[in-house]
Amino acid sequence: MTTIHVEVVETSSLGDRSYLAHDGRVALVVDPQRDIDRILTLAGRLGVRVTHVAETHLHNDYVSGGLALARMTGATYLVAGADEVGFDRLAVADGDEIAVSDAMRVSAVATPGHTFHHLSYILTGPAGPEGVFTGGSLLFGTTGRTDLLGAEHAHTLAHHQHASARRLADLLPDGAQIWPTHGFGSFCSAAQSDAPASTIGREKQANPALRLEADDFVTRTLAGLDAYPAYYAHMGARNSAGADLLDLTPVRAADAAQLRERIQAGEWVVDLRSRKAFATRHLTGTLSFGLDGPMSTWLGWMAPWGAPITLLGESAEQVAAAQRELACIGIDRPAATATGTPEQWAGGEQTRLTGLTVATFADLAAARAGRTVHDLPAPDVVLDVRMTNEWHDGHIDGATHIPLPELPARLADVPDGTVWVHCGSGYRAAVAASLLARAGRAVVHIDDEYSGAAAAGLTITAPHD
Repeated sequence: MTTIHVEVVETSSLGDRSYLAHDGRVALVVDPQRDIDRILTLAGRLGVRVTHVAETHLHNDYVSGGLALARMTGATYLVAGADEVGFDRLAVADGDEIAVSDAMRVSAVATPGHTFHHLSYILTGPAGPEGVFTGGSLLFGTTGRTDLLGAEHAHTLAHHQHASARRLADLLPDGAQIWPTHGFGSFCSAAQSDAPASTIGREKQANPALRLEADDFVTRTLAGLDAYPAYYAHMGARNSAGADLLDLTPVRAADAAQLRERIQAGEWVVDLRSRKAFATRHLTGTLSFGLDGPMSTWLGWMAPWGAPITLLGESAEQVAAAQRELACIGIDRPAATATGTPEQWAGGEQTRLTGLTVATFADLAAARAGRTVHDLPAPDVVLDVRMTNEWHDGHIDGATHIPLPELPARLADVPDGTVWVHCGSGYRAAVAASLLARAGRAVVHIDDEYSGAAAAGLTITAPHD
């Protein structure tokens, strides 16, 4: 009997997964990211031919590689017939069954909720249903968020999402696998789960959509929604029009003089090194978006759409990786790049180099208690740049709250004096500290885990206090 295999192609920087299902000869690809070379490499390694590409929905969190992959391979491109698109596709609807091969077929199931025309695809092999590609419908322990098409639709879509999850649970056996696209850190997910895999049966035990009645589910879902990246506004339209093949060729290099000009012009010149390397020494006026964290999400969210972005990295490989990530959210080509060290980017001018003062929550507690802390300036302001839901769950007493995505437009709202800035783990605080430093503020970067703030001696204002 032919065995069906499902390979996962993970994009951890965006919290998404694509899938390649095959029978050893031909393959179906579901929700491919824009950098389709990963899919083509995988198919080549497995010795299979991509004959079908399927989209569960018009994505809001990334530019799809589906159209480019279908054109390059000659595959049939499955897209919901109810969606208006600017390219040829096989228009599919609820109940349609597509034979991928003699041994493998998929059935489209209408699962509105994340979007109005969302589809899931049940994968069936010789032994029966193997599982379902759920896109942004039924996720691991949660569902896709329902407000991406506008707050006015969120309530209606949340009711649809509940019904869609129940429908999948009714259609499939408990042992059927669930293969979601979202839910691995993506802002497309209504909540987060650390589960690496799941089944229909497991979700019946754990997923609110399958445990709560509709009204309770809707209330809980809507209450848990927070802000989502600003670049999402551009993704749906890009995917409706259809994205061309990605250009990942190297971008022109900028020398020290050109970097100076870009910084003086107020452009976004981004340091991709780790935040610890940035704190040790960096080119004055640059911004810390380390490639070792969710660089593309935060940079794409915060930089004005269409603004020139310059990437600085330790190596060509680091810059190329960042270029790939940014292209996946529609930032196709950086304005310029540079590789090497801060000293090289400064052109040997030591006056153009600076560092960041770094502290811990224990240091903050000591400073607030009036105890002398080694070479650290006293905190006039404690700035919390976590998201609103995180703030409401508890925060340091007396802190000022400005969510990181709002900071570029709200620098004037930060009270005067030396700012000690923190987030949940240190990554977002590094971004914020670099923005504040670029604006001429005296800043201390708290590079520490917020979960240890209370144990460090800081008073936490709990919810509803």
